[in-house]
Amino acid sequence: MSTSAPITRFLTGITTSGTPHLGNYVGSIRPAVRASLSASVESYYFLADYHALIKIDDPARIQRSTLEIAASWLAAGLNPDRVTFYRQSDIPEIPELTWFLTCVTGKGVLNRAHAYKASVDKNQAAGVDPDSDVSAGLFMYPVLMGADILLFNAHKVPVGRDQIQHIEMARDMAQSFNHRYGKHFVAPEAEIEASVATLPGLDGRKMSKSYDNTIPLFASREQLKKLIASIVTDSRAPGEAKDTEGSALFQIYQAFASAEETEQLRQAYAAGISWGDAKQQLLDRIDLEIAPMRARYQHLMEHPEEVEALLQAGARKARAVATPFLQQLRSAVGLRNLVDAKGPAKTKASKATTAASAGFKQYREKDGLFYFKLADAKGRVLLQSRGLSTPQSAGQSIARLQREGLAALDALQDQLAPVSDTAALAAALAELQSASEGL
Repeated sequence: MSTSAPITRFLTGITTSGTPHLGNYVGSIRPAVRASLSASVESYYFLADYHALIKIDDPARIQRSTLEIAASWLAAGLNPDRVTFYRQSDIPEIPELTWFLTCVTGKGVLNRAHAYKASVDKNQAAGVDPDSDVSAGLFMYPVLMGADILLFNAHKVPVGRDQIQHIEMARDMAQSFNHRYGKHFVAPEAEIEASVATLPGLDGRKMSKSYDNTIPLFASREQLKKLIASIVTDSRAPGEAKDTEGSALFQIYQAFASAEETEQLRQAYAAGISWGDAKQQLLDRIDLEIAPMRARYQHLMEHPEEVEALLQAGARKARAVATPFLQQLRSAVGLRNLVDAKGPAKTKASKATTAASAGFKQYREKDGLFYFKLADAKGRVLLQSRGLSTPQSAGQSIARLQREGLAALDALQDQLAPVSDTAALAAALAELQSASEGL
């Protein structure tokens, strides 16, 4: 008898705080649209307008950005029939779950969040109150993000390296809730795409709205030509060999071109192509990919009612999952109809539950290496890795342990510290595997 491949749930959020640019397209939109076509993937994409409120206080800008980002994803090929595509603020279960998670998350955990720490460090350096101009929204940002992820029990969350900490926090929240109220949440994992490009901007720095060096994704060809013409290059004249290393123009071209096309431009650099000709080639190559989408984007921008209808349909689809699950969570924490006096019994901290409440955690140490460990509900470390060179290696090892259990130890022995309690480890891995298959 053949069995179908297990479905993996991916979840991606896009903050509605600006106009999408080529860096967003190459780094997030394009790979996510391609990934959504896989039959073994269940994809959730949402417009994170609650998150935008943390840093944007211009209502018109948030509304405009929501339309621009939604239209960009749809124009780039996102199919609402294949995925769940929704606006965060259309799902009232998200803020309610945020409160549940707030009640099981230690303040000390949030004190260590990168964004909050950066604001505190900046204030201390300026000699002002550490929490000056720090909103509670900024402080609670990781909990809201945890609710986004855990409400749909996402297995994988594609993020940049700077967001790994938020996924680790979501895992901690899931484990804390599960330990108190029984197994309800899957522990999510960060999905880091090493092959995803980070585009340089017009000035050579990372393309970012913060640096005002972006190229809007759906700029007209005329605007695109002007912006590409302003990309910073060196003073080498036509006929002089040029370096591809460190060339923003070459890196942007490479993100859109095939391997063969990239090699041809590399040879042209060595042969002394003029910067004007190189910029023309970049213009033509970008427009080849973007132009077919531009008409769809313009149509959606001129017909926001079509986008709104799709988002409302996506919200109904999302809430078909979120509403019954949130009701389950409400009952678990004791928010029940008074007639149902007994309600579901709270799971006791039996040996099996202790194992089921065990969870993996990935982290990076000061030596620059990546580690993972498996700890039980009481914090006892059952399995500890050695230092690994990439987070992908850690994630792959965790996935194998979750999939194969104790049988994976021999193959991974070079990555692991000696195990002191094999029986407890075996029980924890077996329970995690069973719980994962049951959700």
